[in-house]
Amino acid sequence: MFGLGTTNSLTMDKPHPDSLLDTGVQGVIGKPLDRVDGPLKVTGTATYAAEYQFANMAYGVLVGTKISAGKVVSIDVDAVKAIPGVIDVVTDFDQFIRVSAQGGATDAPTQGVKDIAFFGQIVAIVLAESFEVARDAAARLPIEYDEAEGQYDFAAHRDKTRTPPDDATPAHFKQGDVDKAMAEAAVTIDSTYVTPSQNSAAMEPHASTAVWEEDGSLSLYGAYQMPTSDAQQLAKSLGLSEKKVRIIARYIGGGFGSKLGIAPESVAAAIAAKQLGRPVKAVMSRPQVFEATVRRSNTEQRVRLAADADGKLLAIGHETLTSNQPTEDYFEPAGIGTHLLYGGENRLITHEVVDVNFVLSGSMRAPGEAVGMLALEGAMDELAEKLEMDPIELRKRNDPKIDPEKDVPYSSRNLTRALDEGAKKFGWDKRQKARSRREGEWLIGMGVASAVRGNMMMESSAKVEIHPDGSATVSSAMTDIGTGSYTILAQIASEILGIPVENITMSLGDTNDPPAAGSGGSWGAASSGTAVYLACEMLRGKLAKAAGVDEDGLTLKDGKAIGDNRSTPIRELVGKGLEATGHIKPGKQEKETSQAGFGAHFAEVAVNVITGETRVRRMLGSFAAGRVLNAKTARSQCLGGMTFGIGTALTEDLVHDTRTGKLVNHDLGEYHVPANADVPQMDVHFVDERDIHANPIHAKGIGELGISGAGAAVANAVYNATGIRVREFPITLDKLLDQLPAV
Repeated sequence: MFGLGTTNSLTMDKPHPDSLLDTGVQGVIGKPLDRVDGPLKVTGTATYAAEYQFANMAYGVLVGTKISAGKVVSIDVDAVKAIPGVIDVVTDFDQFIRVSAQGGATDAPTQGVKDIAFFGQIVAIVLAESFEVARDAAARLPIEYDEAEGQYDFAAHRDKTRTPPDDATPAHFKQGDVDKAMAEAAVTIDSTYVTPSQNSAAMEPHASTAVWEEDGSLSLYGAYQMPTSDAQQLAKSLGLSEKKVRIIARYIGGGFGSKLGIAPESVAAAIAAKQLGRPVKAVMSRPQVFEATVRRSNTEQRVRLAADADGKLLAIGHETLTSNQPTEDYFEPAGIGTHLLYGGENRLITHEVVDVNFVLSGSMRAPGEAVGMLALEGAMDELAEKLEMDPIELRKRNDPKIDPEKDVPYSSRNLTRALDEGAKKFGWDKRQKARSRREGEWLIGMGVASAVRGNMMMESSAKVEIHPDGSATVSSAMTDIGTGSYTILAQIASEILGIPVENITMSLGDTNDPPAAGSGGSWGAASSGTAVYLACEMLRGKLAKAAGVDEDGLTLKDGKAIGDNRSTPIRELVGKGLEATGHIKPGKQEKETSQAGFGAHFAEVAVNVITGETRVRRMLGSFAAGRVLNAKTARSQCLGGMTFGIGTALTEDLVHDTRTGKLVNHDLGEYHVPANADVPQMDVHFVDERDIHANPIHAKGIGELGISGAGAAVANAVYNATGIRVREFPITLDKLLDQLPAV
């Protein structure tokens, strides 16, 4: 995937205490700069996947199955081909993909759609001269099925599990003896938490526009987070050379994991375009996005904690049941944060899968931590209550100095600082005991939860060019899914090269540019940002040579090279232009240190004693994630994650009909994400931190740290307000009403 001709390559085998971003000469790093792509988006001129127009383009509408298990016997294409405006109906039982690909995979996802694995599985695409005709014909297309018995009730099959292969975290991990520690401990907690399936609910639906070029190559304009690996998935799905597939994803209207790998519409559009000999656009309807892409798995999590009388953890057990289709190995890694958040020498963290005929389970924002922290941090709150100890104090007493499992130091760890600084800003000292604060018919409570998200470095590259006029272009297959990549990468280049941000052109989301890991796992800014850093570092050396000054004595600022008492415009040093490519890949530092971002969430809620309604009144997130590259985009990511947490705690529930496997609430009208009225004023505080072991820019991912633990803080606040511990999410009013105090 990454060639050997990289100009400036770095493997993270050792720490990098010095950074070119430390000087701050250009003064743009860390500043709350507006998004460079913002004007395009607010004026409607940023082109998204479904907005590309080509001559002679056909419109495709996907057709999904109306049963959840069995086989497709026949599809009567002739029944709709006579409709005026219909061009064709394309089916390919062998090559169409059954499920979306998992993020980062380079093999084709499961193919072959004659065998039905879930309701809504895509089996055909209807093509017409207009979208409206294609939609009408798709609704009329007759499909004959041979229905089989499926597994639609998770609870009914929870005793029939399988152990999946290790993934982002080991499926099973054991250290010491949890059972023995539980039997001997002064204080124990043994609680089971249940979370439902969830949908990413990105604003932009999945869409692909497929264009076959004259040389037999495919250009796909899609909504994809990781174009480099996605192009490999698509090529293998179609039986093509990787060099024959180009993916363009300039702008993406949110993904949250659902667009990490290719989805069914990409292959369907490509096959249809090939067969027709003309471009084909396929856009999923909102119900199809819910039914046929990817979901976060439901979970059942048993958490056991054993502590001495002083609150020191002796054991942690976190055992998870999750679900997926029988042919798929992915599991929701609910225990991933448990591995490194707290001490305790006896540890058991396991994951078992229950096979179901549901839409694919895959990565959704903070896979593992988003729902795993609901259980772990809820159990920690229970332990604090049982010990009659402040929940923050309990967490601080169990803040380890080294990784409790790997026995290596943390690259940087400021959990205690995040708790202390956040508590002071939030006014935690005013918190009262459970069910002791009331304002009229409202019970008021505060909750806290720790936050953790592992930090990952992914192999990425980027090219930076300085043009004869002194402007620059940064190009990479990295994407911007709304996180601010366009702006952050421009800031890095600006700071190192001394070229104003407004004079830097960004080219992202195109596999014709240098390959990159893309947006996922919160690795984007650090990985691709380091690639840009390395390219600029090389260019800085070239500029110093051209200026005839020592590199250590060179200052690049406002488009000028300053050194040896001389100031020269950069444009006069580049001749016909300079370029360099940066390439970063993980190294020994990943094994020699334990890397993660840490933080703390604080929430205040009000629960109505008459209706059971819960209102989040305010929230604060306190985060330590290395260098903050842009204060505005980083804050925005945290606010989005905290909003996610409100939904996780109070509203989001993707409901499967246990009789048929069909999703009951497959649109944004019935799947309830937080709306404006549900989201209070939120504050974000960043703990000053640099991580010299993570990368030369000293930054760590923050996009998923903001959701990790956020829902648990809300849930713990509900307990503090009402004295009611709800362990089955979301916390809807029916789970509170019968236990609330009399009016």
